[in-house]
Amino acid sequence: MLETPHVVVAAAIAVNVANPALAIPLALGSHFVLEKVPHWNPHLNTELKKFGKVSAQSTNIVIIDSILALTFGSLVAYMMLPNVGLALTVLLACLASVVPDLIEAPYYFLHKNSDFIDKKWIPFKKSIQVDASKGFGLFTQLLVVFASIWWILT
Repeated sequence: MLETPHVVVAAAIAVNVANPALAIPLALGSHFVLEKVPHWNPHLNTELKKFGKVSAQSTNIVIIDSILALTFGSLVAYMMLPNVGLALTVLLACLASVVPDLIEAPYYFLHKNSDFIDKKWIPFKKSIQVDASKGFGLFTQLLVVFASIWWILT
């Protein structure tokens, strides 16, 4: 799943749960739950294995998605001000929701080989992901985003 839906769900969890001791672990756990939603994302590992690097197109998708995720998480945190505690909880929940993907970034983009990432983490993540076609997979992610925004605003 792209990063933006993970972050939007995490922000919704943080806003509605508020307690950081509960919201942050729930946001982290939501990452793995969302991987079971049929979705599309660039196949970075396939590209790396096949071409020795991640394609420019996939890199651009990752950059745009990351900017959207950072923008959304920051915006929701800003909306929680002047409650600094809740704003910080939103930011930390958003970060927690993408940590499972962030730990792969040095492997994909800096060519930092790691037996743990290559032989254990990526196979585990692939085993729980439910891939879908690009159109349907982006549609399901939009549904997740809109449902989460609705939850934030209600």
